[in-house]
Amino acid sequence: MRNRLISAVFAAAILAPVAPAAAAPLPKPPIFGVCAACHKVDKGAPNGIGPNLFGIGGETAGAVPGFAFSPAMKKSGIKWTRANLIKFIQSPQATIPGTRMPFMGLKNPQSAEQVADYILSLK
Repeated sequence: MRNRLISAVFAAAILAPVAPAAAAPLPKPPIFGVCAACHKVDKGAPNGIGPNLFGIGGETAGAVPGFAFSPAMKKSGIKWTRANLIKFIQSPQATIPGTRMPFMGLKNPQSAEQVADYILSLK
C-alpha cells in the first residue's frame, strides 16, 4: 500500500503542470537605437519623450499608463499586433493621422520587422 502511495505522489509530481518559462526578449536590433532616443523598454521604467514600450504587444494604442498620448492615438483603437506595429514603425503619421510621434518612419521593411519583433518580445 505504501509503495502505491509513493508511486502515486511521484507520478502526480512528474505530471503536474509547470508554468512555461517566460521567453527571453529577442536581441535588441542595432536600428532600435533610433527608437531608444525617445522610448524606454525596461519593465517598470518611466516613460520618456515617448511611452515605455515594454509589454505593449496586443495592447490598444494609447494605453501606456502615465503617458500623455495625442487624442488621435487614444481614439485610434489600434491593437499592437505585429502587422499594425510594422505599419506604424514604417509610417507613424499615415497609420495614425494626428499622432504626436515626430519620427518619419523606417522605410526598410526588414528593419521595421526587426524592431516590431523585438518590441513584441518584451513581456
